[in-house]
Amino acid sequence: MFFAAASYAGGYRVSTQGQRALAMGHSGVAVVNSAELAFFNPAGLVYLENKLNISAGVTGVISNVKWQNEMTGGYAETEKSIGTPFYLYASYAVTENLALGLSVYTPYGSSVEWPTDWAGSHLINNIDLQAIYIQPLVSFKLSEYFSVGGGPIYVTGAVNFNRNINRTLTDEQGVRSNVEVDASGVNAWGWSASAMFSPTENFRIGFNYRSEIILEAENGDATFNNVPNSPLAPVSSGTVAFDAELPMPAELTVGMSYQFCDKWLFAFDFNRTFWGVYESLDIDFAPENIPDSFNPRNYKNSSTYRFGLQYAALDKLDLRLGYYFDESPVQSGYFAPETPRNDSHGYTGGFSYQITPKIAVDASFVYLRFEEVNESYDHYQENGQEVSFGGTYKSNAFLPGLGVTVKL
Repeated sequence: MFFAAASYAGGYRVSTQGQRALAMGHSGVAVVNSAELAFFNPAGLVYLENKLNISAGVTGVISNVKWQNEMTGGYAETEKSIGTPFYLYASYAVTENLALGLSVYTPYGSSVEWPTDWAGSHLINNIDLQAIYIQPLVSFKLSEYFSVGGGPIYVTGAVNFNRNINRTLTDEQGVRSNVEVDASGVNAWGWSASAMFSPTENFRIGFNYRSEIILEAENGDATFNNVPNSPLAPVSSGTVAFDAELPMPAELTVGMSYQFCDKWLFAFDFNRTFWGVYESLDIDFAPENIPDSFNPRNYKNSSTYRFGLQYAALDKLDLRLGYYFDESPVQSGYFAPETPRNDSHGYTGGFSYQITPKIAVDASFVYLRFEEVNESYDHYQENGQEVSFGGTYKSNAFLPGLGVTVKL
């Protein structure tokens, strides 16, 4: 069930790390209500009332992207697919001032499939990228009002990517020549650190930082298909090894929550993702006679603004609403169709229903609207020249999610 998550946030970031937080605009760095804190702010785990807390869930990502170039008459639309990013969090209170935790989640991924041999097939036909984070955690209360938390992060990832070799090359039967790169079991380490300040019972301030992690694929498989048997062809059909790397950028989130009128809770998060580390997607083929592939990306750091509201409607029912604005890290002239995303607006809602005193069902729904953009990728190299590919991109996504919270 847990195949790669569709890319719908800035770059290939996937923001679905908890149904309760997602229903509140994905704000949670200063909200203490479940084990979702294992992702949003591990320092807050020590404030949970129960000895054992577990949160788990999955979100369906149904996205659609349309491309059109009115000057050439070109049109294409991505294939319909459903991504399923998931999460599993747990915390255990060792003492009143110490809690241990574990989190497993999918913060980065991309699944995009364009029609075969569409106008931009020299840039991409399809991509399937996934990265799973596994993190042991510790949360420690330094005083009545202040706590810290964090821990190491182990990441395992995989990628499969296919594109045509260039804009015109075919085999003797007229079938377009393409290359498929595949790497799995790509592992790396990182870390996170967090803090929470609770000056009053109703007001909290949170801070969380996750480090940059570089996934380095070594000795992956690059398979060239349908290449004509000719000395003029740039490569030959067959499989060779390649090396490449892809950054999972560092993130900093700060925010606050305030409970008022007994039943209302307001939350605000500011997130800064340091996408500037993603300068280029380069593929180093092992044979020296095959030219390496250099694909400039030149991402910029970007911000996300998140607002959430929770209302305790009944003893067993909490209702939630939210909104967030997510800036795209893609700069003009670097709009590559493997992550065809512009600035976006997320409209969220959901609820939690307490089935028993120990078990609650959490649900969320997000409608994500991307601002229409007329952009191009101007850095594709062919015969020593930079070739531009562009048009108008229209995107949206629907994200229904379901989870469970257990408190023992």
